[in-house]
Order: sequence, then C-alpha cells, then structure tokens
Amino acid sequence: MRFNQDLLTNCQVLTRSIDKTSMCEYVQNSGFGPRIISSEASGLWNSNWFWTNQFMLEVIFHDRMKKYKCLTNDSLVASAIFVPYYAGLDLRRYLWGFNTSMRDSSGFDLINWLKQKPQWKTMWGKDHFLVSSRIARDFRRKSDRKSDWGSNFRFLPESKNLSMLTIESGPWENDIAVPYPTSFHPSSDDQVLQWQNLMRTQNRPYLFSFAGASRTRQKNSTRKEIIRHCQSSNKLCKLLDCNSVGHECDDPLKLMNLFRSSIFCLQPPGDSLTRRSTFDSILAGCIPVFFHPGSAYTQYLWYLPKNYSNYSVFISATDLKLGKVRIEEKLVTVSKDEVASMREEVIRLIPRIIYGDRRSGVESVEDDAFDLAIKGVLKRVDRLRGSDL
Repeated sequence: MRFNQDLLTNCQVLTRSIDKTSMCEYVQNSGFGPRIISSEASGLWNSNWFWTNQFMLEVIFHDRMKKYKCLTNDSLVASAIFVPYYAGLDLRRYLWGFNTSMRDSSGFDLINWLKQKPQWKTMWGKDHFLVSSRIARDFRRKSDRKSDWGSNFRFLPESKNLSMLTIESGPWENDIAVPYPTSFHPSSDDQVLQWQNLMRTQNRPYLFSFAGASRTRQKNSTRKEIIRHCQSSNKLCKLLDCNSVGHECDDPLKLMNLFRSSIFCLQPPGDSLTRRSTFDSILAGCIPVFFHPGSAYTQYLWYLPKNYSNYSVFISATDLKLGKVRIEEKLVTVSKDEVASMREEVIRLIPRIIYGDRRSGVESVEDDAFDLAIKGVLKRVDRLRGSDL
C-alpha cells in the first residue's frame, strides 16, 4: 500500500503549487482521469476520451495488471513478476525542495523489501518488472548534491536487475520505452476501427503544425527555429504556442482538432528527447516529423516500425539551425502517394499506442500498448532466464 495506493489516497501531496489542476482529479477512473463531456464533440469523443495525465501511467498499468487474464499469485509458476511500485508518483512528492535522502528513501526501502522475498532469489530480480511514468534519467542521479535532479533508484545494485517500462528510456539495457498515455481509451475493437476510419477521412488544410512552447531557457533551441519557420510559412503551418495559450495545449479536444487538420506534426525534443505529443499526433493520423533519433527511433522498439521512413519524416536539427534546410521545403517534396502511404501506416499504429479501457470486462482492445508491453516483458524474461542456465 505504501508504494502505490497510499500515494493515491494522499494524492494532494502530488500536486505542486504551479499545477493548473489538482493531481487528485486525474486519479479517478483508474488513472484515466475525468471523462470528457463536450457539446462540441461527437458521441465517439464523449464515450472514450478522458483528461488523462501522463504521470498516471503507473496507475493505468497497475489497474490493467489486476485484470490480466494470465495473472497468478503463485510466484513458482509465474513467468514474470510485476512490482506495483508507483516510482514516478513517489518521486514527484520530493523532486522540489527536498534533500536526496528523502528522494531516495522509498526506492531503497522497496529494494530491501523485495530482497527478503523468496521469489527474488529465483533470478535475483531479473524476472521482476515495474512501470514508470517518468523518464529513465530521473532515477539515475549521479551524486548526492541536493541540486542534482532525481533519485538514485536505478543505480542501486539490486535495482539494476529489474526491468523498468518507462515513457523514455536511455542507453541502459534494463529500461524499455513504452508509449505515453493519450486521452483515448476505447473499450472495444469496434471503437478503435471507428476512430481509425474517421482519421482516414479528415480534411487536412495545413501542411504541418506544431503545439508547444519555445523553451526560452535552452540555448540554440530547436523549438525556437521551428516556431520561426512555422510563423513564416505563409499559412502552410498552424501553430499552437503553449507559452501564450497554455490552457489550450492541455485540452485534448484542441490538440486533436489541430493534429487531425494537419498532414505533418512537428515533434522536436523538449525537456527531454521524447514527448506525449508524438502519440497524440499518431492518434490523429498526423505524420510525425522528428529532429532527433532519440525522440522515437531508438525508443519504442516494441511498438514502432524499424523502417522509420514508413511512418515519419526526419529533419536534422543541426541542419535546421544552420539554415541548410527549411521545413516547408522539405515537406512539400513528399509526394501525395508517399503521404498517403505514411498516413495509412500511422493510422495502423493507433491500436498499438493506446491503453484500452478494460474496466467493464465485457469487451476489449486486443494488442494495445499494455498487451504489447506484457508480451515484450515475457520474451525478455524468458531470454534472461535462458542466459542464466
């Protein structure tokens, strides 16, 4: 309870003073957040869309695990062992204004608790896995200076044996990237097919669009160049500047209306290499444009095609900043046939990057992001088990 449910019971401690909405709002509906009800939206929106916060991934995943059809309480017959530790939410309480010992305490206690369990000794934790709604780097603080970011959880010797599913991995082999949660949580395959067909028929008047802030604190920001290109594109680009209209950037309806009106959606790095907007754009049938390989190509290996040119466009951030390439000129050269092929591939990816709603237990979405994560974990543990023989 301390490592999961207690965090939700005391959800007010997860809310920062600068947050626009209390984190307690997002806890409801098993982590999906409040259901979206809008007079402007179709019935398809009203039944399957939620105000989902990306930091609720741990809650969403845990709830799905409770309903997993092959779940067992017998660790002797289990192929893998899920650790329901809300690592990201736990760390969120102490990221600002607390010393490193406070940030590290829960992870340290969790590892000590796990080590005492008999199932730990079977593979010394290599068959254990957990989920994080924060990027992997947040759990790899390299010093004990208070000014350094994050915790040291993943640097604990025993933690290195655990596999962590995270919204953004890094160079570490024991971290695996899974999709950010979007706001679309359908409860049946039919609802997914309806949405896919709707995205195939969208009128897309904008060649490209960008939703984001400029990151003024970052020198030589890719985003600054992107915004400049968008503003000078002679109405080929639609910009949703989150510096000036921040509340609209948090509105799933506004974002979907932007992305489903666009052929290409620009996805530069922000505070880290990846962003939730990538999955929002895929959901809208909008072809993502990346500026760093680490934003997708080296991340979501269980979810996205190896041949990234089938579903996306790559523009070098260095070439962009040096003036060697203009975004609109690059995208205009993509033929209509290529656009149609890439868009269809993007739309086919939609079931793979969403977390379906299994709460009713009646219908289900097959092979969604959760299902693919579990299949990937089982294959990984089986491989590790074989290497230990």
